[in-house]
Amino acid sequence: MRKFFIVSLLCLAALPLSGCAPVVIGGGVASALIADDRRTPSTVLMDKEIVLTASGRLYEARLSESNVNVSSFNRRVLLTGETNSEAQRAKIAAIAGGVANVREVIDEVAVVPTSSFGSRGSDVLLSAKVIARLIEDKRFNANHIKVVTERGNIYLMGLVKRAEGDAAAEVAAGTEGARGVVKAFEYLD
Repeated sequence: MRKFFIVSLLCLAALPLSGCAPVVIGGGVASALIADDRRTPSTVLMDKEIVLTASGRLYEARLSESNVNVSSFNRRVLLTGETNSEAQRAKIAAIAGGVANVREVIDEVAVVPTSSFGSRGSDVLLSAKVIARLIEDKRFNANHIKVVTERGNIYLMGLVKRAEGDAAAEVAAGTEGARGVVKAFEYLD
């Protein structure tokens, strides 16, 4: 079961590149992940709705030369990716911040040329490596941590105790290929 769980998480990390994850992930694994989440079930659903709504609005805005990724955890939005100007960056943050139920926007969008498909693939693999290492570490529950990777930088979100967040950041920083770690946690203590 543990091996299935790790493979399932790795498939989830690869979801942007593949449509196979829903076949691999069974209802039991998804239910276990939600049951162990520190967020309320309604907040988990709100986070999903926030991501879908913000992503849709950004797509509709037809932002030229932009690659923006939206993540949400406990109604806090993390924006990562690239855009071509500070004006576009501000517009992206305003669009995401205007979505219902968003409490905070963490704007990590860089004003640089958009990343290549190969770079994005490397980020997905790096996220998978970090997730696998988090699962193996016994100082915290990996289900409490969301991993986002952009241009080799690891962003960590979640509701954690400070010691858990520090340990998770240590694990992420020690992962081969990690350029840096950004802790975007909310602390319980």
